[in-house]
Amino acid sequence: MVHLTTTYEGQLRCRAEHAPSHTTLITDAPVDNQGKGESFSPTDLVGVALGSCMMTIMGIAAGRHGIELVGMQAETVKEMSKDLPRRIASLRTRLTIPLPADHPQRPLLEQAAHTCPVHKSLSPEIDAAIEFVWAGPRG
Repeated sequence: MVHLTTTYEGQLRCRAEHAPSHTTLITDAPVDNQGKGESFSPTDLVGVALGSCMMTIMGIAAGRHGIELVGMQAETVKEMSKDLPRRIASLRTRLTIPLPADHPQRPLLEQAAHTCPVHKSLSPEIDAAIEFVWAGPRG
């Protein structure tokens, strides 16, 4: 169990605190929804959570096999619905892995990304496709 406290600061801005670390972050409503867009929106954080979760789970799997993934990147493109109610319509993620496409643990690492708890928690209505780019030199 983790305690997270979020306080509304006015003008569509919130400050959240992660109790165990006392780390804080700010969210701001996006420009297209009456905000200033000066920080991550709450729905942006869902995209960040998705990419960082997939890379974390892949990192755990890689660590068990002595594989180094430093430099791996996730690029997530979030699209909001055009109709009401306003919601996330898609979170399409490209994972760039600094390993060759013929790496022997490729299936294990790709499967790990698909088991990320954030990915598993998303509504099936959200297009949450994952593209893997194996960017390292051939082995």
